[in-house]
Amino acid sequence: MEWSIQEIARRAGTTSRTLRHYGELGLLEPSRVGSNGYRYYDQDALVRLQRILLLRELGLPLPAIAEVLEGQRDTAAALRTHLALLEQERERIGRQIASVRTTLHKTEEGEELMAEEVLDGFDHTQYEREVTERWGREAYEKGDRWWRSLSARQKREFQEQQVAIAQDFAQALKDGKAAGSDEVQAITRRQYEWLSITVTPTRSYFTGLGEMYVADPRFTVNYDRHGEGTAAFVRDAMKVYGERHLTDG
Repeated sequence: MEWSIQEIARRAGTTSRTLRHYGELGLLEPSRVGSNGYRYYDQDALVRLQRILLLRELGLPLPAIAEVLEGQRDTAAALRTHLALLEQERERIGRQIASVRTTLHKTEEGEELMAEEVLDGFDHTQYEREVTERWGREAYEKGDRWWRSLSARQKREFQEQQVAIAQDFAQALKDGKAAGSDEVQAITRRQYEWLSITVTPTRSYFTGLGEMYVADPRFTVNYDRHGEGTAAFVRDAMKVYGERHLTDG
């Protein structure tokens, strides 16, 4: 089964021009081009477009999407990842909707508000299961205790440190610096020290985290919003730093 470019554009809520642009970038090639010059897309192309649209909704620029698609050749595995992310987001939004409804109802009725109800769905513990699966329960609990011990000002300063590091990585990339250069490795050391506040990164942890910055769109977008290709640049710099300075012992 296949669809014309007009049909796909209409159903995707986009334009034929956009789909042709995706084709020019190598993101979405048509399955075939008819004798009349019209482009047609089969089921594989339809699935690939779905992945592109999902990544666009996460805020990734097109070059970053191309890199993600290139690195995720197993379509089924990639779709499972997308599905898990969407389900997590649905759960989080569902909790927020219920929280706001409760707040609205109690406000209108003059009832006493409960902090756990008002703030449900807005806390950082949404990543509890993921962190536990990746690095163990102890790692999550240690980080959770540390985060809860901070004041609002300390939390803001901690987050601002990471933004500054990401911006410096992006600027170094724009300046044409190599991932292994002294300047970039100095930034990477700041990245290491920032992570060391909650955990002592081993080589495999540090380099594995760098790989995740590229493989996981949620991380990619946080770096690439400072400049396209920044996430991959950070990954490369972290790999160099890990090989030079860290061990798994």
